[in-house]
Amino acid sequence: MKNEKIKEITSKAIEQLVAALNEGRSETLTAYLSAMAQFHRYSFRNVMLIAMQKPTATHVAGFHAWHKFGRFVKKGEKGILIIAPIVRRKETRDPQEPETADDCSVVAFRGAYVFDISQTDGQPLPEIASVQGDPSTSLERLKALIADQSITLEYAEDIAPARGTSAGGKITLLPGQTTAEEFATLVHELAHEMLHRDERRNSTSKSVRETEAEAVSFVVCNAIGLETGTAAQDYIQLYEGDAKLLTESLDRIQQTASRILSAIGPDQPGPPG
Repeated sequence: MKNEKIKEITSKAIEQLVAALNEGRSETLTAYLSAMAQFHRYSFRNVMLIAMQKPTATHVAGFHAWHKFGRFVKKGEKGILIIAPIVRRKETRDPQEPETADDCSVVAFRGAYVFDISQTDGQPLPEIASVQGDPSTSLERLKALIADQSITLEYAEDIAPARGTSAGGKITLLPGQTTAEEFATLVHELAHEMLHRDERRNSTSKSVRETEAEAVSFVVCNAIGLETGTAAQDYIQLYEGDAKLLTESLDRIQQTASRILSAIGPDQPGPPG
């Protein structure tokens, strides 16, 4: 693929992403955030208890809470023990006033059980949109590029719910992804390796870094003909990124995407339509 063509593709893709971000949250992201807001935030002690008993846990809730999500605990599943407070209303509370956290006090603690989503069946939880399609030989070329950069590529279940991580010279992917998801995740993590393993890491926010990496992934996926939908838009907004952050990093995003596209081969079909 010639440099002029790569520049045209990257510019057009970024314009599309900027427009999508300016439109605000997608219905998919809104539904996802609404569902996630219903999960409790556990104390550090309980987080450690959950991790000790079920290291692969991603979303945990009580037996009855899962029913509200339209899910039920599978027969024979063992609960995860946590410490729950016993709360009582203060006798001095004015019954005519709305109840607040200050009107209650913790009088004791008790053991309670929660269950991970993997221990339940039923209606699926809303998820962030994902990339669809067939990257064909581009996936193997991308892996070859990563190897040429002396970056180790591994697969591990214990990074869930993350689909991928970058640790400076090492990329770890969650196994079981579709080839399209794996390609998109791999480009995202490679972008982190290329953009955020120098002094810029300490001078940029997580929102900036995630916006840059996901924008690079969007451009490359778009260029080889994958269906990206709202995946990049949703991911960037999940990390509080927006069109302003994206445009401020425009040159870095374009240069990084161009380097990847130039390296993974000259015969990409280009974006659909």
